Amino acid sequence: MRRLPPVIPAHRLLLAVPLLVALAGPFFVPDELTRGVAFSGAGPLGTDFVGRDTWHQVLLGGRSLVLVALLATAGAYLVGVPWGVAAAMTHRRVLDELLMRPLDLLLAVPSLLLLILLATVAPRGAWSLAPIVMLINLPDVARVSRAAALEIAARPALEAMRLQGESRRRIAVRYVGRSMLRTLAADLGTRLTGALYLVAAASFLGIGVPPDAADWAVMVDRNRAGLFLQPWAVVVPALLIVALSVGLNLTFDRALRRGGRP
Repeated sequence: MRRLPPVIPAHRLLLAVPLLVALAGPFFVPDELTRGVAFSGAGPLGTDFVGRDTWHQVLLGGRSLVLVALLATAGAYLVGVPWGVAAAMTHRRVLDELLMRPLDLLLAVPSLLLLILLATVAPRGAWSLAPIVMLINLPDVARVSRAAALEIAARPALEAMRLQGESRRRIAVRYVGRSMLRTLAADLGTRLTGALYLVAAASFLGIGVPPDAADWAVMVDRNRAGLFLQPWAVVVPALLIVALSVGLNLTFDRALRRGGRP
């Protein structure tokens, strides 16, 4: 019998297509457009409201969104995980309170409101959003890390390691850190999707990026008035953002369920 070619799972397609367009797209855009020179032409998706090629705008508009979200998420974990583990392993309530209460103050402010407040005083530009989104995600990452580390720190194995003379740093890295990997992996998909939402929301609201920037969220905002005249300038970037978010969640969910099998 003739073997059928393997079918690519839907969740991989949902993740791979927007990532490929975002990361590789700028290499297929004419040089004059990447240098900011106006370019008018009717490509396969037509033009936007000022006559720019929509397809070229789509190719250019995803890289900053994806890279800023990745950078912000990585920064939140690099700072938040050691912060949460340190709070869990202090064994002193005063130190624990000193470490975690400032983060609770950040959690009391809605993320979108905090994003707007911080972006108004930060330098204008897409990359200035990375530390802002990192700061917004930091309290959640630290709290998840602390909760996971508290459960691990109460295990008899940890007490045995202390009695053997193991240093706190060695215990935190070699035992607590390794035992937290599955919990952090489960949180990573949600956290990265949240970072994508915040970066896209900032661009949609005109925060951190100029209103004429080649950005998927900015494209949705500036072309929505002409949705029924030229829908591709709104539908295509919106679908790419949605596909990326859904693909990330499905991919991490599948990976975790597969890793949990005996």
